[in-house]
Amino acid sequence: MIEKKGKGKGRIRCVECGNADAVIKKYGLNICRRCFKDNALMMGFKKYN
Repeated sequence: MIEKKGKGKGRIRCVECGNADAVIKKYGLNICRRCFKDNALMMGFKKYN
């Protein structure tokens, strides 16, 4: 969700939870790191050691 007012990093919000901190915009994900950690396996990402 992109708001029309404001500038900077706080403008982009997480699609899942609405958090504006630590949003991953790469590849058009637009989700925060907490939601990414919870949903990464369902999205097809694999965890490597």
